[in-house]
Amino acid sequence: MMVLRRLLRKRWVLGVVFGLSLIYFLTSTLKQEERTIRDRTLLEVRDSDHRILWKVRFNLGNSSRQITQCRNSIQGKTLLTDELGYVCERKDLLVNGCCNVNAPSCRQYICKSCLANGCCSIYEYCVSCCLQPDKQPVLEHFLNRAAEGFQNLFTAVRDHFELCLAKCRTSSQSVQHENTYRNPQAKHCYGESPPELLPL
Repeated sequence: MMVLRRLLRKRWVLGVVFGLSLIYFLTSTLKQEERTIRDRTLLEVRDSDHRILWKVRFNLGNSSRQITQCRNSIQGKTLLTDELGYVCERKDLLVNGCCNVNAPSCRQYICKSCLANGCCSIYEYCVSCCLQPDKQPVLEHFLNRAAEGFQNLFTAVRDHFELCLAKCRTSSQSVQHENTYRNPQAKHCYGESPPELLPL
């Protein structure tokens, strides 16, 4: 114990400890700086002249198209929306992922629970309503505006269905004070505007 104290009092030992600490600090700072630069490069906003080429394909309701597999909204406890805009109960989902259009509860492009501003209380109805062919101009206008503000968020979107899935999810635009929904009854929005702010 006494030898350790004497050793720590020597200046060269303190110099070695300080030197190693400094080397550790500099290497970890440089690694952090490299990560920050790499992340910043990925998120770099493009020039205003350089527009994003959105690859969203809109389904214009062509029923002659044969679908063998469907993607669906998956997450609903009781309801699901498939990529053709049908909303059905989970029990009416076919093995291929499509809603059974012959089921009595199955409806296409249903906007039940949706307000005029494009905000809905139920996620599946929001997606279905968003998939309506007549919503294409609203979505295209949003995409043109989002090209600058939300470019990194929506560049992964490949088609109309994925766009509607992404738009209808609740986001920071759906909340106020970071912990309360702006409108708890209509928090899933496909429109351009966030939900209307309800008084507390």
